[in-house]
Amino acid sequence: MLNVDLIAVVVAALLPWSTSGVSIGMVVWLAALAATLELRPFLRSLQRPISALPIALVALAVAGTLWSDASWGARLYALSPATKLLVLPFLFYHFERSTRGMWVFVGFLVSCALLTVMSWLVAIDPSLSLKAPGEAGGHGIFVKNYIAQSQEFVLCTVVLAFPIFTLLRDGKIRQALLLTAVAASFILNMAFVIVSRTALVTLPIMLVVFAMAHLRWRTNVLLFIAAVVLGALAWTLSPQLQATTDKFSREYRIYKEFNEPTSIGLRLEFWEKSLRFFAEAPVIGHGTGSTRRLFEAAATGPAALAQGAVIGNPHNQTLNVAVQWGAVGVVILYAMWFSHFSMFRRAGLAAWIGLMVVLQNVFSSLFNSHLFDFHEGWMYVLGVGVAGGMVLRARSEAAESSRA
Repeated sequence: MLNVDLIAVVVAALLPWSTSGVSIGMVVWLAALAATLELRPFLRSLQRPISALPIALVALAVAGTLWSDASWGARLYALSPATKLLVLPFLFYHFERSTRGMWVFVGFLVSCALLTVMSWLVAIDPSLSLKAPGEAGGHGIFVKNYIAQSQEFVLCTVVLAFPIFTLLRDGKIRQALLLTAVAASFILNMAFVIVSRTALVTLPIMLVVFAMAHLRWRTNVLLFIAAVVLGALAWTLSPQLQATTDKFSREYRIYKEFNEPTSIGLRLEFWEKSLRFFAEAPVIGHGTGSTRRLFEAAATGPAALAQGAVIGNPHNQTLNVAVQWGAVGVVILYAMWFSHFSMFRRAGLAAWIGLMVVLQNVFSSLFNSHLFDFHEGWMYVLGVGVAGGMVLRARSEAAESSRA
């Protein structure tokens, strides 16, 4: 059991840095788990909606390969991102038995804190980066990309708000100041080095959820005023924030006036076409891996224009599912999100972590297919799986104590 826990900690610590390391680590983790798995309790645990729904979504994706007219290579390639959801039932099962789930989150937090240091160093000396010189969005990025890095920093920032609040309430000022400094390091990095536009949207929403759940309305009013003042000050002092926010209006204007493929323009183009594809096959969709072929058929004009762009991912999780597996897939997706969200509607740090992981994935999936993306998808699987197991364990212990 200890070895299984330690491997999970290593995987969480590797997530901000390595793709292959996470893939290899999860295979090792599953192999180690097999030595401790009890078959009957595990099979019983699969009957819970939190486990059955991810399995159902993957099963639908497998079945969708049968009615897709894409090549088998494209079908299998599109199926692969969904299979990580099959790890969720194993994580629920193991961390319902383990007492060391918080080690995984501490490992992830420490790893992200080290990444902020590396990000500042790369911002000062770009030659330290492993990214290609001059790569778009590469400023302050040591490895991976600025969207993944921002997702990590936003999650750590909001999750830390709960223990900071708890420590202050208990009079543990030093510990609270230490965690506040860690959270501030994430915010400062996003403000003055690099941040994604998705993070700028999701961070305020998640902080509002925290305020509504844990603070009084008078405190919320004061914090709102302080946030507006500090936000305005940060925007004034940070050229990075100014450039990021200015992109919204500038890219939309360029797309509408010149039909150029800007980030916002392409998303609008992808979403409009995806809705048409969904309307053509609203029940079970066009099948697994069909998205690129549909965009190729719908492309008009040269590829240099937004209307001629071809992609296999419409940059919206709901539309990604709807195009391939129709309304059936969308219902299963939202039922899974809701079942995981409902599991974390209780007190405690583990429940708070799980709740924030679900909320971040749901809101960021409005602009990306983050559940199926490698990095953000594994953040969801590890975060929900480990926190869910911890919540289930706490629930079982509370039920046993009440019977006693």
